[in-house]
Amino acid sequence: MKTSKHLFLTALTLAALTAGSIAQTVTASNDAPANPVTNPAPPAASAGAAAPAPDTDVRSELQQLLQLVREQQKRIDALEAERQGQAAHSVTDAATSTATPSATGSTVAPQPTAVAAAPTVAAPPTANAPVLNASVETPSGSPSKPQDASQPPNVQSGSSDERIRNLERQIKGIGPLNFSGDVRLRAEPFFGGPTNESQDRARARFRVRFNALADLGSQFKAGITLASGDINDPTTTNQTLTGFYTRKTIALDQAYAQYNPSWFRNLTLIGGKFRYPWYNTELTWDKDLNPEGAAETIAFKIDSPVLKRFAIIGFQLPFAEVAETAPTDQRINQQITYGGQVQTAWQLGPHVLFSAYSGFYDFHGADAVALALARANSKNPQTPLTGSLPLASGNPVQDSTYTTTASTVVTVAGTVYPTGVTNITGAQFASKFKLFDNIARFDIDTGHPKVPVSFIGDYVQNMGACDNLANIIATPANTSTATYKTALNAPCKANERRGYWGEARVGRLQDKGDLQVGYTHIYIEREAVLGNFNYSDIRQGTNVTQHRIDTFYQFDKNVQLGFTALIGRPLASTEPWLERLQFDSVFIF
Repeated sequence: MKTSKHLFLTALTLAALTAGSIAQTVTASNDAPANPVTNPAPPAASAGAAAPAPDTDVRSELQQLLQLVREQQKRIDALEAERQGQAAHSVTDAATSTATPSATGSTVAPQPTAVAAAPTVAAPPTANAPVLNASVETPSGSPSKPQDASQPPNVQSGSSDERIRNLERQIKGIGPLNFSGDVRLRAEPFFGGPTNESQDRARARFRVRFNALADLGSQFKAGITLASGDINDPTTTNQTLTGFYTRKTIALDQAYAQYNPSWFRNLTLIGGKFRYPWYNTELTWDKDLNPEGAAETIAFKIDSPVLKRFAIIGFQLPFAEVAETAPTDQRINQQITYGGQVQTAWQLGPHVLFSAYSGFYDFHGADAVALALARANSKNPQTPLTGSLPLASGNPVQDSTYTTTASTVVTVAGTVYPTGVTNITGAQFASKFKLFDNIARFDIDTGHPKVPVSFIGDYVQNMGACDNLANIIATPANTSTATYKTALNAPCKANERRGYWGEARVGRLQDKGDLQVGYTHIYIEREAVLGNFNYSDIRQGTNVTQHRIDTFYQFDKNVQLGFTALIGRPLASTEPWLERLQFDSVFIF
């Protein structure tokens, strides 16, 4: 009612001001001298017709305005009464529904929306964030808002930087284009690790990302993302502050087009370089890696008491081209990852949402990765970060690998003299990588909006552990110009094929003052995953046990402060724990 009174008084004021303005205008027009250009004289009144008095016109105009205000007031009163009636009716329904027996004799309880607490990335797709298939991009680990059980889950789990996705805001729109981005500053000291102190360091880093999304009508979207970081490392967008103040690299991190046909809204097709269209943790895929290729999603909302959503996702992700070397066979072969995932969401009770994801990733031609890593990491002056398919990695890759080197020699009078130049000529994994990945997630509504709870468990098994041993190429015979040697970093054991991820998270990151705390334990056996595509911040890619503790605070609407402690070491090792601390300030626009 206070609003109605304010509206009424405002209308009266406007009416009075309008009346005064009209009176002044009439008076001014009567007093002003006629001017043939700027102030022409009014036409003469017809004979016998008396000109209306100005005061009469003003009063008539005021009466019309007052009548309009009265009619608007009646409409406002009616709407307020209707709204109050609906609110009261809703409260009554909610109260009675908590204990209303159903036709089957069971109690029908209201089903509050379960909280989406997923850990990244992503990303729910905001107005400015790319929408990827049926997936929802929310901050990893940050239950930013209640999640409808019928809605798709967060794309990435366990990704600490994905916590900021729900804060991205549209800063400017130009036609169909929306823009967003973020800047993160990080201080990162390392302690412990190998006894030779080779891991000790204290570095400063930053990350910059800029997103542009084009809405091309009701069926199409296209987007790009620019990001900082080493262009040869797919698992990080961090840039270390070093290099004698040289300029830093910005590269294309995403470029994709998406089709969601109006004739079948359950289908989404995407192609290019895009964010994950399937749900994962960093046990298998790093949060900063954006796959390339194509993906298809068919998702259904299901109106049943328990099962709320069902989706199937398929993807084809080429990652390298490799030429054959035989004299009669020099075809260029595509190395590619085929995979898919089945997703379901279940409402187990008024306060518990359970989501299950079962996926499979089959890496065809993973030996191209082994060769690229070996050449890129060679310290030889002949191949420092060069060679075909250079590939950097955020952590040491520990999958069992055979690496062949050629050392140049000079033969003089039958005596061989090494020149000191060594090149990588081949590298192969002992395993193939056929990963069967299963994730379970519980989102619990505690009744306190700021304190949702989530639990995530991920189990992966490599169905191709040690299956590539039969394909290892024999060491070439020595020649008069080169000697060859094959080295193995660790024997392949087929039973070392499993990985585990357990995560618990409390709190959210949505409004100023929000706080979130999480703990994750990661355990990865040597052949469990492809070790250069998973979580780049752990001690090493595989054969590792790792603890992660993190706390994030919503300092302001678009500013977060965070602390993450990563403590890990190799499996079956007495090496001291490597402690990696991350102090983050994140600014989102």
